[in-house]
Amino acid sequence: MDSVSTYHQILQTHFSASLTPNSPKSLYEPVDYIMQLGGKRMRPVLALLGCELFGGNTDDAIHAAKAIEIFHNFSLVHDDIMDDAPLRRGHETVHEKWNMVTAILSGDVMVFLAYENLLKYPTNQAKMLIELFTNTGREVCEGQQWDMDFEKMEQVSLTDYLNMIRCKTAVLLGASLQMGAIVAAASEESQKYLYDFGIELGLAFQILDDYLDAFGDPATFGKQVGGDIIANKKTYIFIKALALANVEQAQQLTHLFAIEPADPTDKINTVKQLFTETGAVIETRKAIEQHTQNALSLLQKLDIDQEKKQLLEAFSLQLMGREV
Repeated sequence: MDSVSTYHQILQTHFSASLTPNSPKSLYEPVDYIMQLGGKRMRPVLALLGCELFGGNTDDAIHAAKAIEIFHNFSLVHDDIMDDAPLRRGHETVHEKWNMVTAILSGDVMVFLAYENLLKYPTNQAKMLIELFTNTGREVCEGQQWDMDFEKMEQVSLTDYLNMIRCKTAVLLGASLQMGAIVAAASEESQKYLYDFGIELGLAFQILDDYLDAFGDPATFGKQVGGDIIANKKTYIFIKALALANVEQAQQLTHLFAIEPADPTDKINTVKQLFTETGAVIETRKAIEQHTQNALSLLQKLDIDQEKKQLLEAFSLQLMGREV
C-alpha cells in the first residue's frame, strides 16, 4: 500500500497543472490560483486512501479526489467572502486579489468543474458518487448558514454547535473516504464505517481549528489568528468558556462578543485570557482527543489488513498534530 507522501506526490502532479479551460482567463485564473495555494490536501488524500484500503487502484480514484478538492476550495472562496477574510493559507484571498464579483463567479464555476470529474465514472458508479457528493454539498451549505446564524445569537448550545461543524466540515471528510470506497466497490457496511470514521475525525479537526484560531502560530496557521473572535463566532472553545465562567467572566465574554471595535487587539487578548482562566482551553483539548479516539475505534471495525489500518491511523494522528 502506498504511503501518504506518495499520495501527496500523485496529487501534486495533478494539482500543479491548470485544472481549467484557458478562456475566459478572468474566470479561470482565480480558480487555478486558489487550487495551487496548496494546503493539507487531506480530503483528496482521504479519497485515495479510501479506495486503496479496499484494494482499489488510486489512479481510478483521482477524479473523485479532484472533485472533492475543487469543491472544498470553492467553499473556501465563498467562506472568505462571507467572513471578509484577508488571508487564506498565508496568501491573499481571491476576493482581495481580484474583487468580490470575480470571486463569486469563479467559485460558482468550481462546483461544475467538480461534477465534470465525477461524470468520468461508469454510470452506476457515477450515480452513487454524485448522490453522495450532492447530499454532502447541501449539508456543507446548511452548516455554513448555521455558522453565520450563530454569530447573531447570544447563546448556542454545544449540541447545535457540534451539528453545525458536522455539516460544515466533517461530512466532507466522511464523503471523501466513502467516495474512494465506492470507486473500490467496497461493501455498504464498510462504506458506513469509513464515513463515520471521517465524521469523528472531522469533528476533532474542526475543534482543533477553533482552538488554533485563538492560540495558533500565525506563521503556520495560514489564516488570521483571532479571526473567529473578531467575527464573534460561537466556537467550541467560546461555548465551553461561557459554560464554565463565573458571573463576571460570563458578562465580560458576552459583552466582548457583542462588539466590533475598529482595533480588535485588546478584544482578542482579553478573550484568549478568559478562555484560559475558565478552563475552556483544557476542555477543548480534551474534546479533540475524545473525537480522535472515537475515530480510531471505528477504524478497528473495518475488515481490512492491519497494515492498511495503521496507515490511516498514522495519517489521522499526523493531521491532528500528534506524534505517531
